[in-house]
Amino acid sequence: MNLGGSLNNSSGGGLGGATIVADIPFSNNMAAAGAMAQNIYNSPGLSLALQQPSIGNQGDGVRMGENFEASIGRRSREEEHESRSGSDNIDGVSGDDQDAANNRPRKKRYHRHTPQQIQELEALFKECPHPDEKQRLELSKRLCLETRQVKFWFQNRRTQMKTQLERHENSLLRQENDKLRAENMSIREAMRNPICTNCGGPAIIGDLSLEEEHLRIENARLKDELDRVCALASKFLGRPLSSLATSIAPPLPNSNLELGVGSNGFGGLSTTLPLGPDFGGGVSNSLPVVPPNGVERSMFLELALAAMDELVKMSQTDEPLWIRSLEVGREILNHDEYSRMFTPCIGIKPAGFLTEASRQTGVVIINSLALVETLMDSNRWAEMFPCMIARTSTTDVISSGMGGTRNGAIQLMHAELQLLSPLVPVREVNFLRFCKQHAEGVWAVVDVSIDTLRETSGAPTTYVKCRRLPSGCVVQDMPNGYSKVTWVEHVEYDESQIHHLYRPLLSSGIGFGAQRWVAALRRQCECLAILMSSTVPTGDHTAITASGRRSMLKLAQRMTGNFCAGVCASTVHKWNKLNAGNVDEDVRVMTRKSVDNPGEPPGIVLSAATSVWLPVSPQRLFDFLRDERLRSEWDILSNGGPMQEIAHIAKGQDHGNCVSLLRSSAMNANQSSMLILQETCMDAGGSLVVYAPVDIPAMQVVMSGGDSAYVALLPSGFAIIPDGPGSPGPTTSNGNGDSHRVGGSLLTVAFQILVNSLPTAKLTVESVETVNNLISCTVQKIKAALQCES
Repeated sequence: MNLGGSLNNSSGGGLGGATIVADIPFSNNMAAAGAMAQNIYNSPGLSLALQQPSIGNQGDGVRMGENFEASIGRRSREEEHESRSGSDNIDGVSGDDQDAANNRPRKKRYHRHTPQQIQELEALFKECPHPDEKQRLELSKRLCLETRQVKFWFQNRRTQMKTQLERHENSLLRQENDKLRAENMSIREAMRNPICTNCGGPAIIGDLSLEEEHLRIENARLKDELDRVCALASKFLGRPLSSLATSIAPPLPNSNLELGVGSNGFGGLSTTLPLGPDFGGGVSNSLPVVPPNGVERSMFLELALAAMDELVKMSQTDEPLWIRSLEVGREILNHDEYSRMFTPCIGIKPAGFLTEASRQTGVVIINSLALVETLMDSNRWAEMFPCMIARTSTTDVISSGMGGTRNGAIQLMHAELQLLSPLVPVREVNFLRFCKQHAEGVWAVVDVSIDTLRETSGAPTTYVKCRRLPSGCVVQDMPNGYSKVTWVEHVEYDESQIHHLYRPLLSSGIGFGAQRWVAALRRQCECLAILMSSTVPTGDHTAITASGRRSMLKLAQRMTGNFCAGVCASTVHKWNKLNAGNVDEDVRVMTRKSVDNPGEPPGIVLSAATSVWLPVSPQRLFDFLRDERLRSEWDILSNGGPMQEIAHIAKGQDHGNCVSLLRSSAMNANQSSMLILQETCMDAGGSLVVYAPVDIPAMQVVMSGGDSAYVALLPSGFAIIPDGPGSPGPTTSNGNGDSHRVGGSLLTVAFQILVNSLPTAKLTVESVETVNNLISCTVQKIKAALQCES
C-alpha cells in the first residue's frame, strides 16, 4: 500500500498507521527527499487538511509538492544529523542505553550500515514495522549485525516516520490557517467599507444586512471546518493539537452550512474504496454541524465516525482479520486481530455474551442511491427485508444529510430482528444509523448500538440481550444499474434464551449473518425489477391484468408478514402465550383477539408453531412442500387429492419465487367457494412456503385490480433454513475412515386458526388440543413422505 493510491488488497487490506510509509524508500540525497515529500502529500490520511486535486487538476499538486520539496531540502542536513535514515548507530546504542554510554570515558564510534544491509532492513520494515525478537535475531545473523543494532535501527526508523508526518501535518495546518486569516481580513475590510452593488457608492447602513449575515455564516463555516481538521489531526497524531483558528477573528455565530474539502482525485470506480485513516477523502469529508442539543448528541457524532471507520476497514481488510475456512466454506473473523486493530467503541463485551461475525459480498440489481434511500427509510427497510425485520421505527433524527442527499445523515432507530422459529427470541436493538458518501457512486451505511451511551448519559435503559457492534454495508455502483454490496454483521448476544437446536447456527454467524442479508436483498431487488418490467415473465397467468398482479402481490405480502409475526411473537400483534399441559414441549401456542381488522376474520385467533431438525437438504424439502401435486401428502385441506394451480405470478428468475392460486381437484360441496393463496420464496439464507384459504369472490375482485385490504385471511406455512455446523446431524464415513456430518434442514411449522368467531369468547382446552394435534400430525406426515421418521 502506498500513500497516494487507493487501498491495495494484496497487502492484507490493513489501514494501520504503521504501514503508511511502507513504500517510501529513503536515502540521503535531495532527489529522494523530494519524492518522499510528494508521496506524503498524496496521502489520503492527510487529505482532510488540504484541498486535494482531482485527476484533471494536477498542476496545483505539483506546485505544492515542489514547495514542500524545497522545505525538505532546507532541513535535509538537520534530518540527516537526527536519524541518518535509520542507517547509522553509535555502537548500536539508543534510548536509555545511550544515556549510560554517555558516562563512559571512551569516544563515541559511529557505524554506517552498508547499502545491502539498509535494503534488507527497509524490506522487512515494509512488511513488519514492529518485528519480534525472533525476527530481529534472524535478521541480525543474516546481515552480520548485533541484535540491538537491528532493534535500534527499527526504533529510529519509526521515530523518523512519525516526525516527518507531524511536520507535514503542522505545515498543512499553518497553510490553512494563513488562508483563513486572509479571507477573514478581507471580510472585515469589506464590512468596514461597504459599497452599494447598484451604484458603486458608499452603502447606507442597513442596506448590507443580508450580505453581512452571509459573510458571517461563511466565516463561521470556515472556522468550524478548521476546528474539525484540528480535531482529526489530533486523533491521527495521537496527541492533543491546539486549534490554529484561535488567531483568526472573534467567534462569529455558529453555522449549519457544510464544507466539502475537495475530492479524492479518483476519476472512475475502483474495486477498493479510496479511503484513508480519516475514513476517506471522498466527495465530502465533513459532518453537518448539528445544533448543540446536549452532550448526548455530540457523543452520537463521535460514535458515528468511529463506527464508520471500523465498518470500512472491516469491509476492506482480508487476512489476517478475516480467515477463509475450508471447513465451513466462508470467512471467519480473527478475534485476536480484531482486538489488536480496533478499540471497542461501545465498551467491553458483557459477561456471558457470545460474539457472531460474518462478511458477504454480492452484486444486486439496484443502484447505490436507491439502496441508500431504502436503508435510511425505516418503512422501506422493513419492506426490503420482510422475513428478517419484524418491526422498525426511527426514534430521532440527528442530521438529515447535506445538500439534499443522505450524505452525513444520522438517525436513531429501533428494530426487532427475527429468525423464523419459536425457539429463537426476537432481537430488540436500539442503534444509531450513519450514512456517508465516500466517493462518486460509493456509499456506506453503518449501524451501532447506543445502549452504552444512554447508560453513560443517565437515560433510562432496560436489560440489553443483544448489542450491535459496527455493522452495515458498503455500496459501490456498477454498470447497468447494478451495485456491488459488501455486508458486515458483528453482534454480541445473550445465548441463554436460545434453544440448543439453534445455538450452533447463531454462533457460526449464519442465522443473522451477512449472507442472509445479502441473499434477501438480491432476491427482493430481483422481484422489484420484474414487477417494474413491462413484459410478463414466461409462465405467468396472462389473464391477470397488471393492476390485478399488483393487488395479488400486495395481498401475498400482507399474508407473509402476518405469518412471520405469528411465528416469532413480535410486537406487531399483541399475543398471549399459553402454558398448557397438553401441549408438546417444543410447541409454542399463543392467542390474540382480532377486532375491527378488515384483513382478518373477527374472533379468537390461535397460533401454534414448532421447529424440528430433518436429515433432508433444504432444496429437497422446499420442492416437496411447494409442489401442489404432492400437497395431499401433508395438507388436510387438499382432501386427499392433488391441487391445481390456476394462477401464477413470478417474483424472480428462480421458479420457486412466485405467488400462486391453488384449487383442490377433490373439492367437496362445503369447500366449493374456497381457494388457497400461496407464496413461495428461496435464497441462500433459507426458504418460505406460506399459504392461506381465501374466498373465490374476494379473489376475483383482487385479480381484477380491486383493493386487497378487505380480503380476510389467516396464514399458515413453513420456514426452512440450512442447519449450521454442530447441528444434531448424523455422520457418515468413507472407505478411508474419514467421517463427515450429514447436512440437514431446520423446519419451522406454524398455523394460525380462528377458533371462535366471537372476540369475547373463552378459549377451550379442546381447541388447544386440536391445534397441537394438527401441528404434530403435519410434522409426522412430512417425515413419512420424505422417509426420515427416525
